[in-house]
Amino acid sequence: MRRSMVARAEKAYDYDVVIIGAGVGGHGAAIHAVERGLKTAVMEGDVIGGTCVNRGCVPSKALLAASGRVREMRNAEHLRQLGITVDGAVNYDRQGIADHAENLATTIRGNLERSLVGLGVDILTGAAKIEDNHTVSYGAPGTVTGGRVTAKNIIIATGSTPFVPPGIEVDHKTVFTSDAGLKLDWVPEWVAIIGSGYIGLEFSDVYTALGSDVTFIEAMPNIMPGFDKEVAKMAERVLITPRNIDYVTNVLATKVTPGIPGEKPVTIELTDFKTKEVVDTMEVDAVLVATGRSPYTEGLNVENALNVELQRGFIPVNEKMQVMDKDGKVVEGMWCIGDANGKMMLAHAASAQGISAIENMMGHEHVLNHNSVPAACFTHPEVSFVGLTEEQARAKGEEEGFEVAVRKTSFKANSKALAEKEGDGMAKLIYNPATGEILGMWIFGLHAADLIHEASNAINTGATLNDLKFTVHAHPTLSEVIESLLRGSDGH
Repeated sequence: MRRSMVARAEKAYDYDVVIIGAGVGGHGAAIHAVERGLKTAVMEGDVIGGTCVNRGCVPSKALLAASGRVREMRNAEHLRQLGITVDGAVNYDRQGIADHAENLATTIRGNLERSLVGLGVDILTGAAKIEDNHTVSYGAPGTVTGGRVTAKNIIIATGSTPFVPPGIEVDHKTVFTSDAGLKLDWVPEWVAIIGSGYIGLEFSDVYTALGSDVTFIEAMPNIMPGFDKEVAKMAERVLITPRNIDYVTNVLATKVTPGIPGEKPVTIELTDFKTKEVVDTMEVDAVLVATGRSPYTEGLNVENALNVELQRGFIPVNEKMQVMDKDGKVVEGMWCIGDANGKMMLAHAASAQGISAIENMMGHEHVLNHNSVPAACFTHPEVSFVGLTEEQARAKGEEEGFEVAVRKTSFKANSKALAEKEGDGMAKLIYNPATGEILGMWIFGLHAADLIHEASNAINTGATLNDLKFTVHAHPTLSEVIESLLRGSDGH
């Protein structure tokens, strides 16, 4: 193997870089590779845009936008406070909403493909199989189309698929993952959502806005696990309690049997998380499985071709996104970004990792600060964060010997939020008072996903609290929520 690597280093390759997967991560890497003057190809076995564009974050935002309008127009009390009265029922066209999501995905997919072609990126169609660290074959199974190409560098950007726990039978109609849920083929009267993370919360927002009852089934002791506990508590008060939502915690859905819409319910066997004893059975109209995602690395042949040992399906990488073999050595010319490496399963993180990988293969050392990558849940109102929760920060402070301080502010103190009658919200800053280092920020409220980037940029650049406190924010804007945090006093 070592001799073949040396030999290949002396020959001309078909490409400087071949990217396996044309999702958001692969697209970002390809664009940056072209900017760096690299001859580039992307290899896609499904559709341009990957999960995010076709079955994830893009169409889900279309559903949330449409259903959010329905919720807003049906909220007579909120409208009354603004001096508005809506006479008559507010109705919606289910198929029209579904078409909006599909049309958006189609538009964005077309834009991505045109941008690649316009930059001279070759698009190779077919499923990839890695033959060695400089060779990839591709094609559709059972066909003669496809071929084999060589590249100085290969980036794996194959993304992920919905994870379905054992015992859950998916029929894609009454029991489905987010992939099928985004098609909005029907609106069940009662839908159980297994998992109360970001995907589950966003779908609960859509379904309740359109008239469904929702029950969360959560294995952890609390709903919204992974959220800052204080923010999760407020989010529960606003996003869960007033809506047709209930939940059970500390239980697993160990057996789910599909039903027939309008004729036969879906049955769910609930098992205690600790004792593993069956504690209850539920019957609902539909079940959405929102239990996370699994890396899509099957069939790549990395184990045989590269001496790589997958870790729960993920491809191990170092901080430069270089693939590591089972002996802990860098596999020359091999890189992996996005969901397939498991470092941070977010579309924009994949794109950032792709840019980082290109920089490193060009000899420009770069390490992405994953703590600076923001995340958001696009409920109404939104949840966003960057960095650590308060619990994580205090644990880190205790371990490393520094104090942790917290500042909080309410949207009720913000003029723009009050003008919108959207005062339900809070922002929370977590920092080291000795150095001013920002450890994390959490925001729950109107346009939280847009507001978080000030903290994200600060963490990325190393800007301290003192550096930021003199920043001027336009008045009256929601951005003054951040200004209140930066200039406020501890604990307020």
